[in-house]
Amino acid sequence: MSVTPEQLEVLIQEVETEDPIDFADLPFEEEALRSLVANKLCEMMSEMDVLSDEDRQLSLLATTAKLVLENLVLHVQLLRKDGLPMDDSTAELMRRLRG
Repeated sequence: MSVTPEQLEVLIQEVETEDPIDFADLPFEEEALRSLVANKLCEMMSEMDVLSDEDRQLSLLATTAKLVLENLVLHVQLLRKDGLPMDDSTAELMRRLRG
C-alpha cells in the first residue's frame, strides 16, 4: 500500500475529529507536527519494503504498541503531576494491568 505523507496527514486529521489531540501550549504548529510524523512514518514504510509481509506486520504492531504504551505512561504522568484523577478508561486499564 502506497500512501503519501500528504494523504497520511489528512487521515491523521480525520482521526483527530473523533479523538482530538491536546497540543496545549507546545511551541510548534500542529500542522508542522502532523507533517513531521507523516513524513517519518512514510519513510519507515518505504524502508520496510524489503521485509516479508509477516515481518512488516510485526514491525508495525511493535511500533504501534510502543507508541500506545508511551502515550499511556505520559498521560498518567501528567495526571499525577497535576494531581488530577484518571478518567474512567485509564483507571480501568490500570486496574486490569495490576491484575
